[in-house]
Amino acid sequence: MANPSPPNIFSKKLFEIEHALDIYAYSYVQFPASELYNPDLVKVHGKTIEKCHIYLIGYVPIIRLEGAEQDGSALVTKFTVGGLPRELRWPLPPKASLKREGEKFWVEDDSGTRRFPGMEASIFRLNSDDPILFDVQYIGQAYGEDGSRNALDRLTKHETLQRIALTPTPKNQRLEVILVEVQPNTRMMTVFNPWAEERDEDGSRITAALDSLFDTTEAQQVSLYEASLIRYFQPKYNKIFKDSFPSTNLKILQECYAKDMAGIIAEFCFDEIPFFLKSNTIAERPYHIAAFNIHNAEERDIFFGMKVGDIKPISEES
Repeated sequence: MANPSPPNIFSKKLFEIEHALDIYAYSYVQFPASELYNPDLVKVHGKTIEKCHIYLIGYVPIIRLEGAEQDGSALVTKFTVGGLPRELRWPLPPKASLKREGEKFWVEDDSGTRRFPGMEASIFRLNSDDPILFDVQYIGQAYGEDGSRNALDRLTKHETLQRIALTPTPKNQRLEVILVEVQPNTRMMTVFNPWAEERDEDGSRITAALDSLFDTTEAQQVSLYEASLIRYFQPKYNKIFKDSFPSTNLKILQECYAKDMAGIIAEFCFDEIPFFLKSNTIAERPYHIAAFNIHNAEERDIFFGMKVGDIKPISEES
């Protein structure tokens, strides 16, 4: 029986084995930009903040608790999200009832125990019902010598953040910051293509991939992750990388070309974050994967030939 014809994505490709560097966000801290100089921020999130070298600045809707009422055996909490009314329903324990004193609400059971849904839990539920959007305006990084600087260090003296803060904020929105830790143990994705023109008879391409993986420093990972997200989101206040990544002319990619990688992947995927990220060019969604071929030649276009991320490689003249 004859071998089946190769799928289009695998036909006329050069190498039997191709690799892509996969860099992903591992943890995050988010807070209003107005809290940037609050010492409690470091007290609460200090250990995580120390590892965050990427930051995203954007607008989110202001969320306010406007009131609460009891509807039979349910508690109804009323909010405005970006100025628009929203409601959440919560089941009440038996014999529990809603109490109020001025602007303060609580649910009290027959033992006198008081409780009330927290704002964090409420925001997660609001986001799951109808996504709350984080509109990305700027992406940056801080690394320093051997990781000595973190994103918070950079933001406290950040001219672009100050410029955004001085720009009139959209109605019912506030400026928010997300600090991101990039996982230092970067992954390598590999494609084995039996229909390629050249075969890896001696295993040299596998060996080169492992060398590339372990030789890619944390500083390089942070820089590649930043550049990938900027190219992907096209934030309003960024200039570098918006139209020039990936390109052989960029120093940031020289090591990748030297290591003969075929692609770069940057992942921002958190189940617990209470926002859907978006920008003027990228629609809101719960997860974002910025995927790029770093070679222009069609014969090396193996990973993202089916328009993953809907991004095509940039010409070397960019």
